Formats: sequence, C-alpha cells, structure tokens
Amino acid sequence: MEDKMRNTSDRVIITTDDGSYGTKGLVTDAIQMLIDEGVKIDLVVAIGPPIMMKFVSLLTKKHDIRTLVSLNTIMVDGTGMCGACRVTVGEATKFVCVDGPEFDGHKVDFDEMMKRLRMYETDEKTSREMHEKHVCQHK
Repeated sequence: MEDKMRNTSDRVIITTDDGSYGTKGLVTDAIQMLIDEGVKIDLVVAIGPPIMMKFVSLLTKKHDIRTLVSLNTIMVDGTGMCGACRVTVGEATKFVCVDGPEFDGHKVDFDEMMKRLRMYETDEKTSREMHEKHVCQHK
C-alpha cells in the first residue's frame, strides 16, 4: 500500500533492518530524525511486528504524536467469541477481529499481547511442520 500512503501523506519513509528496501535502520530512528528536524507529525501509522509497534508507540507518546497501530493477533473465528485475539486497550478488553485491527498505539498493552502470541508458538511450529511434511509427500 506504499502508493496509497504516498498519495495521502506529505512524506513516507520506508526502513528495513538490512537496507534491502528504503533506508537501513529502525522505524524509530526515522521518526526520531523527523522529530529532530522539527517536522510536525500529525499521525504515525505503524504496521508490522508487535515489538516494532510497541517501540514506535513509546517514542511517539513521549512527543504527543497520534499513533495508529494495526494489530495482527491470532484470530480463530472472526466474531470475537473465541477470545483468541483479545487485547487490552486502555482499560478495556477489545477483540482485534471485531473491534480492530487498528487501535490507538498509546493505549495498547503490547507486553500482554506479545505474551499471548507466544502461547501458541509450539502449536504453530507443529502445524507448520505437519503442513510441510504433507506438501512434500504430495509433490
């Protein structure tokens, strides 16, 4: 959606850890650079790994910059009934599948969310291995 972001933003800075696309470095480095330049930032949109969104939100909160994050929790049924995508936003329990996936990054409890995501690591690994074994058998 880079083209859409460029059409609605004054400036788009793309960063990658290895520099394979855009600028090499962390997203927070690019945001800090803009802050240091005195650029007025109305909104930061952070989409990606939870740890990155957490640190973006921590930085922007210090500078009172509105921040929208797009959460990628595990979603099972898409109705909020199973609770797998449950997150705490402010003082409220939200379900990413029906209440989101976009939330105010300054209110998301990222530590709780990341802990919940790690709960399923073993199951995800087993499922991935079973899938790979099944795919290889049918080639």
